[in-house]
Amino acid sequence: MTLDPIHVENIAQLAYGIGGDVDATDHDDLAERVWREWLPELRRDGRVVIAALGDHERRRAAIDDVALAERPFETVHGLDSGTINPTTFKNGLVVDVAHAAMASSPTDLDLHRDRTIVATVHAGDSTAGFDSEWTRRDEGHTKQRVLHVPRVNRYAERVVHALALYLAEGTHALDRADEVDELLVLDGPIYPKELFTWADRDPELGALAREAKPRAVIEKYVRLVERFAERGVPLAGFVKNPASGAAVRALSRAGVESPWPDDTALFTRLLERREQGDGAEPVGTDGDDPAAARGARLDDDLTFTTWFRSRGGADAPMAADGDALGVERELDPELYEPTFMVVYDPRTDVTYKLEAPYAFTRDAATRERLTRQVVTEVAATRGPPEPVSKADELARISATEKAALRRKFEERLGSDQQATYDDLRWGKETY
Repeated sequence: MTLDPIHVENIAQLAYGIGGDVDATDHDDLAERVWREWLPELRRDGRVVIAALGDHERRRAAIDDVALAERPFETVHGLDSGTINPTTFKNGLVVDVAHAAMASSPTDLDLHRDRTIVATVHAGDSTAGFDSEWTRRDEGHTKQRVLHVPRVNRYAERVVHALALYLAEGTHALDRADEVDELLVLDGPIYPKELFTWADRDPELGALAREAKPRAVIEKYVRLVERFAERGVPLAGFVKNPASGAAVRALSRAGVESPWPDDTALFTRLLERREQGDGAEPVGTDGDDPAAARGARLDDDLTFTTWFRSRGGADAPMAADGDALGVERELDPELYEPTFMVVYDPRTDVTYKLEAPYAFTRDAATRERLTRQVVTEVAATRGPPEPVSKADELARISATEKAALRRKFEERLGSDQQATYDDLRWGKETY
């Protein structure tokens, strides 16, 4: 059964009513005030959570020109990890499998063949044991193991997914670190932030994050920063879907009533450029159309920020005054602090974030090179940098492959997947 035209029209009327109560101009004014007065040094309960690193500016670059500009880094490596997604079986096991790959631009086919595979298992039976050592297959090009995750009463699917994803990615990055001569860009944040958010979600998860196996996963990323810092090769992370809320939460605690649900919405408002309103006639039945009042979006320039240090939210454990969830840091703790810049592509209306440890961005010249690299790549690709997209393609496990792998697990475990109503409604994946 589908919606009739009258139902669509009635829902649209609700949208007009909601839009009429929102003053976009007020949001613009508040965003400008936040940029000028708060973001240069944003505090929460007296602690600095976001601070400008060097200049505090919003910049723009002509898309057609910058897309053809020379890249500061000639050879760039990207790294990503994909999973089959958590799968629950009738025998009580919860399993996920992650598969990490590194790509390079220009292409290196021998490098692309190398993979790291991790299967994580959660069992309700405390006497079961599934851990295995690392083994090699495919003439040494594939490294793999099984990790038996710590037992939890809830969130088993979340735990197997995060530990598989990050162990595969962190291990592959460390093993291939010396092959990167100029720049490595992870597909996603520079640290396993999902583990850092566990304490905020549930006390049991928070305690689990400090256990030996999750801590060993975090240590992979700490050692990765140290390895690249010692070699003087920058390490960064390209975040396609930034989800931080540290800034808007800090603003709220400071008494600023934020209309933005997260930091991405705030930075999008700060970076989006529009024509001046042209006094167009109202659209709809009641009130002005907010989009028309703000004018059409300008899409000839990429806009981006300068760099910030981040010590709030999921970044707090890696701040200088954080404890890295118990992982020992061999360098000055300040060097591990996450820093970031934001770039907005008006052609797609998408906002991205580039992260890098302070060990690299403390140098103004390196910050400028990283900025130019990501702006040029986004302008040319209308999306993530080419090495990141390549790594994503290599690591991605298709729906057909996921179904086939789950069937293999069913055969090996002698147990069917636990079906849900959604499987009945939408149909299980076939292969």
